[in-house]
Amino acid sequence: MCERCNWGNTNPLMIKYHDEEWGVPLHDDLKLFEFFVLEGFQAGLSWQIVLNKREGFREAFDHFDPEIVARYDRQKMDDLMNNTSIIRNRLKIAACITNARCFLEEQKEFGSFDRYIWKFTDYKPIINTFTHMSEIPAKTPLSDIISKDLKKRGFKFVGSTVIYAHMQATGMVNDHVVSCFRYQELNSK
Repeated sequence: MCERCNWGNTNPLMIKYHDEEWGVPLHDDLKLFEFFVLEGFQAGLSWQIVLNKREGFREAFDHFDPEIVARYDRQKMDDLMNNTSIIRNRLKIAACITNARCFLEEQKEFGSFDRYIWKFTDYKPIINTFTHMSEIPAKTPLSDIISKDLKKRGFKFVGSTVIYAHMQATGMVNDHVVSCFRYQELNSK
């Protein structure tokens, strides 16, 4: 049996996420926005809760199209607050709408959100060499810098811990432990 990061062994959904998505360098703006939204909703919760509701989020948030989400009004917010297939938190929903507008601004300024966010890592993944899950930080000096820049640009729910989780999910950093089969797979790409 192959070894994987122990957090990714909890159930079939987490195994699939670990084995197929987590840590894979992502450069598609729509997928980057999806993870941006989901990481924001994760704040204070477990990733398992968010992952369980991912399909509900996709439907409720128009497949994470920032052009559509940026136009949400109070009625749409009320509809989302009544939608049991997502995490119903008014501040996080409002932040999602604000972030969609800010996301579009970064696309205009940089040509894509991908160009904006990946510039912080010189457009390549940071390869860490952690041997135990306990070594993996919740945030780093770089996630502090990105968080501060995002806040300056008007983004909400983008604390350093949320941003580091985003960096891990979208492959800006490879935080698979070195004994995990995905660590080598991702480094060989």
